[in-house]
Amino acid sequence: MPSRSCTKNSSSDYRNTVTEKDFLFLHLKELPYFRALVRAVEATYYQDLDMKTPVLDIGCGDGHFASLVFDHPVDVGLDPWHAPIHEAQARKGYRWLVEAAAESVPFPDETFGSAFSNSVLEHIPDVEAVLKDIARVLKPGALFAFCVPNPRYFSSLSLSHLFGKSYETFFRKISRVEHADDPSIWEDRLDVAGFTIEQFWNYFSPQAMRVLEWGHYFGLPSWLIHLMTGRWILIPKRWNLFLTERYVRQHAIAQAVEEGTFTFYITRKR
Repeated sequence: MPSRSCTKNSSSDYRNTVTEKDFLFLHLKELPYFRALVRAVEATYYQDLDMKTPVLDIGCGDGHFASLVFDHPVDVGLDPWHAPIHEAQARKGYRWLVEAAAESVPFPDETFGSAFSNSVLEHIPDVEAVLKDIARVLKPGALFAFCVPNPRYFSSLSLSHLFGKSYETFFRKISRVEHADDPSIWEDRLDVAGFTIEQFWNYFSPQAMRVLEWGHYFGLPSWLIHLMTGRWILIPKRWNLFLTERYVRQHAIAQAVEEGTFTFYITRKR
């Protein structure tokens, strides 16, 4: 499906002003390189979004993404997991953090002026219930932005050609992806929940996806370091990450790619 045109609302009161951040290195010095790669690309898309306050982040996790992407704290971060919420609190990226499931957001109807969810909805089995409750707590006309993998997330994997469906099943499990669907499927879900898609685009090329794929395996030392120290990168200096940065940066392209493996959606509550 082609991208749809979007008219931005110039009257919004939540907008980033710093656009010269090196999102790749900011992520790379704190995350395994494969996560840093895709998050750096996604971070750029939020720089042009106008979001009315209060803003809700669905699935805020440890708060790392929001603390780097936005110039000031997001109003509310919501996540169901106890440990990440406490880590997010230390990062000071939110005014208020709430430990709760996205299927039952503990706020009254029409509380928020906008919301976003960055690479979260694909992990939630009952995503339809989540979309419905997000719509409930948003004001009419509120913007809701999110990104998720699409079917090429699996079809682009390098080892699928060797091991077929069994490898896709394995990778689905280790990446915890429940949904990697076409825009037409998301459009149906969103329509039922009360949203209209204003714009969407594919990003993250198949080549970048294979870098992400192999990063799950080459990143095992980082996982062990994190288990022992609570940090992913022991020496977060540019000289230490020089070769990694040089390799990854060529794939950190924040442009729409027709055959991209992820899709970014800008929607609005009816």
